[in-house]
Amino acid sequence: MWEQRSFQSDNGKGCLFLVPTPIGNLEDMTYRALDVLKTADLLAAEDTRHTMKLCTHFNIHTPLVSYHEHNKKASGDKLLAELEDGKNVALVTDAGTPGISDPGADLAATCIAHQIRVIPLPGANAALSGLIASGLSTDHFLFYGFLPRAGKARAQVLDALRMLPYTLIFYESPFRVKDTLTDLRQVFGNRQISISRELTKRYETFIRGTFEEAINFFTGGEAPKGEFCLVVDGSGDAETREDELWWSALTIQEHVDHYIREKGWRAKEAIKQVAIDRAQPKRDIYRIYHQIESQ
Repeated sequence: MWEQRSFQSDNGKGCLFLVPTPIGNLEDMTYRALDVLKTADLLAAEDTRHTMKLCTHFNIHTPLVSYHEHNKKASGDKLLAELEDGKNVALVTDAGTPGISDPGADLAATCIAHQIRVIPLPGANAALSGLIASGLSTDHFLFYGFLPRAGKARAQVLDALRMLPYTLIFYESPFRVKDTLTDLRQVFGNRQISISRELTKRYETFIRGTFEEAINFFTGGEAPKGEFCLVVDGSGDAETREDELWWSALTIQEHVDHYIREKGWRAKEAIKQVAIDRAQPKRDIYRIYHQIESQ
C-alpha cells in the first residue's frame, strides 16, 4: 500500500501530470493546464505534430516527446527514467483526457508501481460531455469506449451489456457508426439513444431518438463525418427487457440460421452464440439444431 500526497514529496522523484486538452474548442483549455504544460520538464504527446499546433497557439516551449500505442514500451521506459531522476512530465492525448481509451493508462500504472506521483487535472472529455447533454439518466452509467469492430467478439460484448440497467457510453468512428447502430438495435431492442458529433466545435450536433430513428437518419444521406459519442439508455422494465430479447419468437433452428445468414458465421459459432443468448447448454442447442434425438 502507498499513500500518495500529491503536493508533498521527499523521495526525489518527479510527477506525472495527466493534462486534458480541448476536444475541439481551444477556449476550453484551463489556466491550470496551461501552467503545467509550460512549467513541466517534458511534454509527452500521442501525436507530436498535433500537439505542436496547441503549443504554438498557447506559446508553450516545453520539450516535446512522443508517447503512443506503438512506442509506449520504449518511450515509457525513457519517461520513467526521467521521472525517477526528478523530472516532471506532462502527458497529453490528441484531444480530451489522457488515459481514456489510450495508452496513458499504462504509463500511469507504471508510475504508481514505482511510487511516482500521478496528478490528474480536470478538463475536456467527450464521454461526459455527450452524457450530460443526452437527456438520459446520469445517476449511474458505464463507459465502454470502442466496441470490437465486428464478428463474434462484438456480439459477445453486446450480449454481456444487454441487460445492464445503466446508461451506456460508446465511442465510434464515422466509418462504422451505421453498422454499430444496426447491431445495437438487433441486440438491445429499440432503445433511446443520443448521438453527439463534433463536440465543442462549430458543427456540434446531437441526434436524439430511438435506434430505428437513428438508423433511418443515417440511411441514404451523406456519409457521416466526425468522431461519434453514442449514449444509450440502459435496460428498463420487464416489458422493455422482453422486447430486447429479439430472438424470443424464433425457434432454435431459426435463431441459429439467423446468425449464419446475417453474420456469415459457421454453424459451430452460431450454435455457441445461441447457447449464450438463451442461457442453455451448447450441447442441447447442437442436438436440437442438428435434429439429433436424445438418448
